Amino acid sequence: MKRNIILGSLLLFGIIFSCKEDVLEKTNPNGVTVENYYKNGAELTSGVTSVYSMLKSNNLVAREWFFLHDMRSDDMAAGGGQLETPRNQLLLGTHDSGNSVMGTVWLAYYRLIHRANSVVDNSTAVSDIAPADKARLLAEARFLRAYAYYELVSMWGGVPLYKNYVLTVDGSLPRSTDAEVYAYLVSELQEIQGQLPATYDAANQGRVTKGAAQMLLARVFMQKGDYASAKTELLKLYDSKVYALVDNYNDNFLEETEFNKESIFEVNFYPSGGVYNWDGDGNGATAGTETVRTQEYSAIGWRNVIPSNGLLAEFEKTTKGDAKTDPRYDDSFYFTGEKYNKGASTLTDGQQNGSSSVVDGVTQKISWQKYSLMYKMNESFLTGGINQRIMRFAETILSLAEVENELGNTAQAVQYLNMIRARKSVSMPAYPTAKYPVGSKDQVFAAIMHERRVELSGEQIRNRDILRWRKNSKLKTEPIAYFQANKHELLPIPQQEVDNNAKIEAKDQNPGY
Repeated sequence: MKRNIILGSLLLFGIIFSCKEDVLEKTNPNGVTVENYYKNGAELTSGVTSVYSMLKSNNLVAREWFFLHDMRSDDMAAGGGQLETPRNQLLLGTHDSGNSVMGTVWLAYYRLIHRANSVVDNSTAVSDIAPADKARLLAEARFLRAYAYYELVSMWGGVPLYKNYVLTVDGSLPRSTDAEVYAYLVSELQEIQGQLPATYDAANQGRVTKGAAQMLLARVFMQKGDYASAKTELLKLYDSKVYALVDNYNDNFLEETEFNKESIFEVNFYPSGGVYNWDGDGNGATAGTETVRTQEYSAIGWRNVIPSNGLLAEFEKTTKGDAKTDPRYDDSFYFTGEKYNKGASTLTDGQQNGSSSVVDGVTQKISWQKYSLMYKMNESFLTGGINQRIMRFAETILSLAEVENELGNTAQAVQYLNMIRARKSVSMPAYPTAKYPVGSKDQVFAAIMHERRVELSGEQIRNRDILRWRKNSKLKTEPIAYFQANKHELLPIPQQEVDNNAKIEAKDQNPGY
């Protein structure tokens, strides 16, 4: 599906607002509208493609999505003064309801939701494809809609819950409670699992699978603190034999090893010769072909963000007295003097724009390596086609460790943790270690927090982990330095939503804003 999703007919759907002048209400008889579309299987397929296209657009996974998650975690630090103000506000906790990165992601997710709703609500007339294929396409759209709502509810709390396509501004909705949104997600994700295949052929890789629905539902249950239900979903994945840890940790972040056995759900990009589409809505023939992630984070790119000193200190190293230096430390970051560009170039301090890090008391330049094209290129502007892995099997195993620990099965939790450490390219000493004893539930949880952070660093998961642990009262100490209780638990509802949605008033704003 790498090219099918991108090159299929792309449709733009959204709320139709009332016009001030009668002339603007006239309809172009040659125009494509929701009412005269969705007459056959090809059009239904194109409609679903438009939902995928929104997910991979500049306003979501290709750019703003990873910034919103990363700037709110303690994995990141500013690469220097070049970090734009709205992103720096999120990093420092000084953001308000007008923050443009936050508002962009909110709006993009609702555009995705409305596209998905248009597909689901207008699919009745489609009868020229096999019922199973139609059900699968609708399940894909429903998964993407559920993913959007999961992202929204985990970061903003209760949000407007549009289950159907809205045609007029009068159809705007007030905020639902977070419990209502989570209940909807559970119902949707349980229902669609039976309509999604476990795997696809090579031409359709990237489409939503049953495993993706199970993993998302497990995330939902964990966010709710329902560990028993999360375990049920995670074991479906674990026992399916569809997924496995790849031997080489780095294969999870390279272009040549996409859709490997560890991948549960990834967003497709492919190299198009540096043609990055800055259109936030994922429209047009080149929409979403490349991601700008490598340029934003790479050592020889803009280097807008770098790993935080706290994250760098989290890795086990012999210089700190640990038995072994974690190989994931070198796999995740570039260091001055390191080879790149297929070994033909050597990274210097001067190539790395901006700030330095402090590790073991030494000030040095360190940059992100994950998802960087530098391993095979030496370009000053790097957009590219490395797929963004949204879910991978390592997270499944680590989540199983967490739920087993919460359910009192500490020995089983430790076994899962040691599976991650036993990966051939990692081969870290098994728990317990001198720094991480595992004789109690609290000690095992500390090991889980450590292992999730070093395994999944820079993968837009740390922010969600902190939100979950804080919400479920699992944190012994607060990891975010700027955190203020009754404010930073949630993001503010964007001011544009308060201004434009008559069903949301200033009193409906989240606490602290």
